[in-house]
Amino acid sequence: MGQNSLPPDGGDDHIQPIDLKAALEERYLAYALSTITQRALPDVRDGLKPVHRRIIHAMSEMGLRSNSSFKKCARIVGDVIGKFHPHGDQSVYDALVRLAQDFSQRYPIVDGQGNFGNIDGDNAAAYRYTEARMTEVASLLLEGIDQDAVDFRPTYNEEDEEPVVLPGAFPNLLANGSSGIAVGMATSIPSHNVHEICDAALHLIRHPDADVEKLVEFVQGPDLPTGGVIIDDRESIIDAYRTGRGGFRIRAKWETEDLGRGGYQIVVTEIPYQVQKARLIEKIAELLLARKLPLLEDVRDESAEDVRLVLVPKSRTVDPTILMESLFKLSDLESRFPLNMNVLSMGRVPRVMGLKDVLVEWLDHRREVLQRRSRHRLAAIERRLEILGGYLVAYLNLDEVIRIIREEDEPKPTLMRTFSLTDVQAEAILNMRLRSLRKLEEFEIRTEFDNLTKEKAEIEGLLASDEQQWKTVAWEIGEVRKKFAKATEIGRRRTQFASAPEADMEAIQQAMIEKEPVTVVISEKGWVRALKGHMSDTSGLQFKEGDGLKVAFPAQTTDRVLIVTTGGKVYTLGADKLPGGRGHGEPLRLMVDMENDQDVLTAFPHDPAQKFVIVSQSGNGFVVAETDMVANTRKGKQVMNVSMPDEAKLVVPVRGDHVAIVGENRKLLIFALSQLPEMTRGKGVRLQRYKDGGVSDIRCFAMSEGLSWDDSAGRTFVRSEAELAEWIGDRASAGRTVPKGFPRSGKFGG
Repeated sequence: MGQNSLPPDGGDDHIQPIDLKAALEERYLAYALSTITQRALPDVRDGLKPVHRRIIHAMSEMGLRSNSSFKKCARIVGDVIGKFHPHGDQSVYDALVRLAQDFSQRYPIVDGQGNFGNIDGDNAAAYRYTEARMTEVASLLLEGIDQDAVDFRPTYNEEDEEPVVLPGAFPNLLANGSSGIAVGMATSIPSHNVHEICDAALHLIRHPDADVEKLVEFVQGPDLPTGGVIIDDRESIIDAYRTGRGGFRIRAKWETEDLGRGGYQIVVTEIPYQVQKARLIEKIAELLLARKLPLLEDVRDESAEDVRLVLVPKSRTVDPTILMESLFKLSDLESRFPLNMNVLSMGRVPRVMGLKDVLVEWLDHRREVLQRRSRHRLAAIERRLEILGGYLVAYLNLDEVIRIIREEDEPKPTLMRTFSLTDVQAEAILNMRLRSLRKLEEFEIRTEFDNLTKEKAEIEGLLASDEQQWKTVAWEIGEVRKKFAKATEIGRRRTQFASAPEADMEAIQQAMIEKEPVTVVISEKGWVRALKGHMSDTSGLQFKEGDGLKVAFPAQTTDRVLIVTTGGKVYTLGADKLPGGRGHGEPLRLMVDMENDQDVLTAFPHDPAQKFVIVSQSGNGFVVAETDMVANTRKGKQVMNVSMPDEAKLVVPVRGDHVAIVGENRKLLIFALSQLPEMTRGKGVRLQRYKDGGVSDIRCFAMSEGLSWDDSAGRTFVRSEAELAEWIGDRASAGRTVPKGFPRSGKFGG
């Protein structure tokens, strides 16, 4: 670089060092605020974000009223981005399309002609093909905009003006809802029924201190464009409207269709809001292929204009409620719409508002619009009365007025001086056309003057009286309610309310798993697997070196498997979740949080009716119901409290009325089962007393059938009550040496 190309002062005269952190914070805050106020959050007064407001205003400027002809959307989008909204054309067109979709907007603001997309999730045609105009809803939102009802501000290039907010005679925020994500905050408001909103607003005008509980009697809950059924209880709905935060569970509406001879099919006629139908059917089909819906045979889409999804059950014996409950759990036939009424209060402050706050602010806005329109009309009347006064003077002195105009060089000041006229009156007389002279009759002027004077008095009375203002606002709301009454097609309530049926959770759980026979195999070292089918012979099973079979039993994939460890803990696993039979399976410790110093004691499929006697090595025990052993987490459930070196040793099913217990000292004790307490958790009570050693085996039996055991040769021995008399005693006794022929192993099983 040459010497003379450098700035004369070294180039550092305007450089100022600034703190990067402070600069970033300042800039990011400015960006966040602009996103919150100029993009993502709606204004509580008209329920619109700037892009929607600008679309409506641009259409209004183009004269696209609800009774005018349609115009190409390309022209509308061009006007919006050219004059008001300097953003991408596609984002503006997307917003315009959404305002026209009757499955997105409860009360569409734009009347679209052409392909504006559908509930399957297909996109609208390009804007050069589609046409649009406003609906009556948009006309209501704009009502009075040319009568100084709202403030205007310069557009981005200051060539034009745009409204800061629309007059909003339609309660758009609640009626059409809104959703958006800003920086650090979001909004999500479902749509509601206008008839109900108007009822609540009218009640609030009459009773300003009404509470949310009362308002919810009118606004029962959301009324979504796609219908559906809300299954929340009243308390949670009231709480959501009180705080402005919450959510609604929406289910598809369905019914059964009789196919004759006991057969039926389920038909879904309404799906939850914002669920794409095509994607929903894909998801159900995926679940079918993954065999997650064993009760469902097929799904078909028979929709035309209306939604009609046909669900074919596996067989006519399938309970439709359980089938639908399993579908609600796994698919978007049930979805949750969050409520987060985060809006711009007074057009400036973002805050979460409850139902009452939103209605109060809308009503205050309507009152302000009424006052501004009235003042605007009052000013117009006063201007007209002044001119009429001038006309009256001219009429009474017509010849003199004509002479002055013809002969004077400066007629205006002469007229003003001669007849004591104001500047406005003199200007009006001078601007009058000759043809108007024939209309200039005293009677007509006086009639108009009197009528306007009367109207002026009425408006002044209105502006002076709060009561009159609220009466007028109530009348305007009443007119909107009439237009969108529940008796009309657009006004009828679409979303219904219902309670979720009390279905058996166990049955629903089962309905989500294909029922197949498996054999569950657990090795000594805690490796678990599930082989297909029921195996009668487990001798051919392969294990890792140094490992062997601990327990194997038949089960169904719909079963839950309970695994008891030596630490007295029980873990629960779904048989369908177990690794397949290839290889050696997986270590149990990867599936549950099992302590390293504990081993598997036994495992069995869950049977809610079964009870067990659980016994520790030292001879303590109690009866526990199997339903109390089920654990719902990876951590498992502590059932028997044992501390090292003692550990859980035996788990045997409860049968009959007596218990036989054998110690390692080969002493047998028999006592009544009724002496054992039933508990859900604990250390238990002493079953048999030992000097040293612990328990060897235990068995429950019916005394009437006698006690049986098998010896090592496979022979079965049975001892009757009379033969067992000397061993029968009370719990916690020492017992007596086992009878002759009892197996050397000290086990009843041989």
